[in-house]
Amino acid sequence: MGFFSKDIHSMDDLFVHTMRDIYYAEKQITKALPEMMEKTTNPELKMGFQKHLGETENHVARLEEAFELYGIEAKGVNCPAIDGIIEETNEIAGEVDDPTVMDAALIAAAQAVEHYEITRYGTLIAWANELGRSDCAALFQQNLAEEKATDQKLTALAEDNVNRRAA
Repeated sequence: MGFFSKDIHSMDDLFVHTMRDIYYAEKQITKALPEMMEKTTNPELKMGFQKHLGETENHVARLEEAFELYGIEAKGVNCPAIDGIIEETNEIAGEVDDPTVMDAALIAAAQAVEHYEITRYGTLIAWANELGRSDCAALFQQNLAEEKATDQKLTALAEDNVNRRAA
């Protein structure tokens, strides 16, 4: 099903589709983070990825709770955006020999993922509120806050030392 599929007839359909999109994305991220941990040589970045893996597992659990509250099955739909970000990360990682440059590349890739998630959760919060589902919006708000915090930590790590070391 494409994003603007003929299967989407209402705001409710669009809301469910977007929940399934981010659910798929979060599941893909739980698979990608361990690979990113293996590729980094920066202990602080490795710890950050490890912490975010735990948060991402919590994001999946909150999404499953939102599906349950909404009375629908928790399942994903293909998300070409996250697949593309992960594919691009793997391609770039395969081309980088210098470990310090690799760390900078991994932060950039992780931030691309965070920014995608931030847009999805922001949208879901707005739509949940419009649909009268403050219960779902509250769950998405928790995920959004953690995604924003991770993005800020990645920025600080990049600006404080990783980018400088890579240059």
